[in-house]
Amino acid sequence: MFYYLLKYVLLGPLLRLVFRPRTEGLENVPSSGAAIVAGNHLSFSDHFLMPAILKRRITFLAKAEYFTGPGLRGRLTAFFFRSAGQIPVDRSGKEAGQAAIREGLGVLGKDELLGIYPEGTRSHDGRLYKGKVGVAVMALKAGVPVIPCAMIGTFEAQPPGKVIPNIHPVVIRFGKPLDFSRYAGMENEKAILRAITDEIMYAILSLSEQEYVDEYAAVAKAKQAEGEHKARRFPKMPLG
Repeated sequence: MFYYLLKYVLLGPLLRLVFRPRTEGLENVPSSGAAIVAGNHLSFSDHFLMPAILKRRITFLAKAEYFTGPGLRGRLTAFFFRSAGQIPVDRSGKEAGQAAIREGLGVLGKDELLGIYPEGTRSHDGRLYKGKVGVAVMALKAGVPVIPCAMIGTFEAQPPGKVIPNIHPVVIRFGKPLDFSRYAGMENEKAILRAITDEIMYAILSLSEQEYVDEYAAVAKAKQAEGEHKARRFPKMPLG
């Protein structure tokens, strides 16, 4: 109930006012049945913009940190994310990927829409990064189509670290459903999973027209953080 209160009364109208989202290809999202919506991830606001414009309820896999904050603020944040249709997933440890897959398959098993960001984390620079194969595993195990989605403009509206978003137009573009039934029963084949994931990422790239980086976003973020740390420790001295 609270999900629809957020969508139609509390949050949805505000999001539409601030971001003025325009949709393209909404007819590609099935009106019933299980499906995965796989999108790029540029902004914190992505979690709420897509549910605001979709006619159907969609459940996202979200990082567990959103649900474990301390104090009253943490409890309110956790309540808000759960009410908005988010499922916490622990991204640390060896079992993290399997936990996410189990949660995702549970959503699909109820003939619902599952939202997932194959990059695994937000892009820190607006580029599209290499996708993780969990989306391919779920698509094959559940036997469902994957609808590629591109969020365009959300990075400019609310880049990483910005709490109050800019007023900026946003386009949410959905592509044709991708059918991977030809690979049924091959969810344990690493080469197949990589090929499926790359096909999904290429479809997202075609919709978003981002620059693509053949590297995991988390790795790129870590390299950037390390470089910034070294720059602070060993600043360049002026010559002469």
